[in-house]
Amino acid sequence: MSPRRSQPKRGGKSTFAVPGDLAAPDGFAAMSTDWLEWLSAHNYSHMTLVDHSYWLARFAAWAELRGVHRPADVTLAVLEAYQRHVSLQRKPDGSPLSWSTQARALVALRAFFSWCRRTKRLLSNPAAELVMPRQSHKLPGTTLNHDEAEAVLAVPDAATVIGLRDRAVLELLYATGMRRGELVGLDLADIDLARRWLTLRVTKTRWDRVVPMGERAAAWLVRYLAAPGPTWCVTKPSRRCSWLPTASGSGRRGSPARSTATWRPPGPARPAVATCSGTQPPP
Repeated sequence: MSPRRSQPKRGGKSTFAVPGDLAAPDGFAAMSTDWLEWLSAHNYSHMTLVDHSYWLARFAAWAELRGVHRPADVTLAVLEAYQRHVSLQRKPDGSPLSWSTQARALVALRAFFSWCRRTKRLLSNPAAELVMPRQSHKLPGTTLNHDEAEAVLAVPDAATVIGLRDRAVLELLYATGMRRGELVGLDLADIDLARRWLTLRVTKTRWDRVVPMGERAAAWLVRYLAAPGPTWCVTKPSRRCSWLPTASGSGRRGSPARSTATWRPPGPARPAVATCSGTQPPP
């Protein structure tokens, strides 16, 4: 049975509820709650909390079926048995879980029991000698050649606003190699058209970085910004762009975008955007 989610947080995925009695201070539920609060207080990302809570909830449910109800009852033998259990799990297509997925399941347990020992909740760390699975480092099996990449980039219909947006998104992804989450988290203030730079601040590693986007990608971005139709949905106060053109007035009370402000490139200044940036929109 899959773990159930706790009360969802606004603006992101919720963590998973670890089974057990919250009234029992030495049980999985109470100790995992304290651990997640400790991670949050020490600036761990919300997605780390979601991932760790998911794998810890799965382990707690597995352990409870085998009579292990408290972290103090967990031994190295129990963890090795769970490791074998994870390695024998199969995806819907019948293939085993990847080594990286298996490692994530065990990393969460190692971090949890290490915290329990460090905070004197346990006398010893049962995961201290747990041997992690060796991960492979493979290159991509197949990649697109130049003609195939051009065919993919040409799929959106640039004659429409949505198609123009999709083409700008594809060009930026192809030119920079950024992750999709970094693209979604891109702010208007992080786009430097004059130097054709993007400052990525919402990154997986939580390290800001600057990447060049190239003349062609910049040109498509300029064309999308200057398009006479899209209204960008921009969140307060960072002016983060959602990449989704919305109807005028979508920020009114009662609409899905009521917590956002809308921004539209000013009409008279649109031709100057491409001129000042040194980038001409593609034909």
